[in-house]
Amino acid sequence: MTNKLIYLDNNATTKVDERVLEAMMPYFKEEYANPSSMYDFSRKSSNAIKEARGVIKDFVNAKDEKEIIFTSCGSESASTAIRGVLNYDRNKKHIITTKVEHPCVLNLYQTLEKQGYSVDYIGVDSNGELNLEELEAAVKDDTALVSVMWANNENGVINPIGRISEIIKSKNKDTKFFVDAVQAAGKIPIDVQANGIDLLGISGHKFHAPKGIGALYINSKTMITPLIAGGHQERGKRAGTENTPYIAGIAKAAELAVDGLQYEATEIKRLRDKLESNIINKIYNARLNTSVANRVPNTTNIGFEYIEGELILLHLSDLGICASSGSACTSGSLEPSHVLRAMNVPFTAIHGSIRWSLSRFTTEDEIDFVIEKLPAIIDKVTAISPYQKELQALKELRK
Repeated sequence: MTNKLIYLDNNATTKVDERVLEAMMPYFKEEYANPSSMYDFSRKSSNAIKEARGVIKDFVNAKDEKEIIFTSCGSESASTAIRGVLNYDRNKKHIITTKVEHPCVLNLYQTLEKQGYSVDYIGVDSNGELNLEELEAAVKDDTALVSVMWANNENGVINPIGRISEIIKSKNKDTKFFVDAVQAAGKIPIDVQANGIDLLGISGHKFHAPKGIGALYINSKTMITPLIAGGHQERGKRAGTENTPYIAGIAKAAELAVDGLQYEATEIKRLRDKLESNIINKIYNARLNTSVANRVPNTTNIGFEYIEGELILLHLSDLGICASSGSACTSGSLEPSHVLRAMNVPFTAIHGSIRWSLSRFTTEDEIDFVIEKLPAIIDKVTAISPYQKELQALKELRK
């Protein structure tokens, strides 16, 4: 098996499903009308958006389709939620997030600090699990907003969202709770009502829709100031001509994702576990960066001690294998992952950590190929490491 693309970076983006593309095509070609127009020609586009809103409502189990607005991506959903809540009530200046959020949230919070907001960043343990006691202690009378990701993009750890909501609301019932569900959508069930969520964002390109389309759930009791002002679209919460083909695409992707949840939980998890266990068992300087069982089924993060992850990725790429050293939004940075730093992953492994993320298009043959080829790659990179004494000691220790 050579010269074939093996794509194991699905937390960065996913392949557009052919069925999604098929659902989108009519709105590029025959049904190209502006859905907000009054004539009959626009009716099919308008109806497609209405139907898609209903699909996403069911996808996250919202009460009403009016609680769903369409955005361009997860970052826009997050900014709309966070800035929208804070701009609606400017009297509250305290906000809470975690140390392991996606950069689209962390960088926004750091900007808000410069604008006079007080921010608490909640830590995690060595497995990436959130410190709930620290979170509970941080909620105050003037806490406007708490934002916590449902599933981490680098280690796959699932946060106990329902429990977190209970903690927040028991301390301050007026505090709003935003959940970044970008890495959870399509991998595990999402239920905004059962988990007490006020706002929740998703991004289509993480579950086989195209890049450029996202959605934001806003509870009917939650008021926001729009991030994008202009026309009346999205009930005044997000101006701009509706992107009909992409909205149809995310709806189809959501339907397919719901149908595939059992496959995610069983077959994709089996392939992930096979890859993970073989790497750990066959490569002496490999370490699993989190042993938490409660992870999304497609993700593992493995550190290779005393070697550089960038070299590993280059050798993998030579064989057509795509993986990642962290978040796609920070892949151009030489800084070690902020998530792994927050987990106190040892210095010996943090620069050599690789994220592997599977999808429903991942095959057993592909996993077998990686298992076969990776040990030789690690041997090659290890041979030029300046830490030969340390590697030898580690090898003896793990015999």
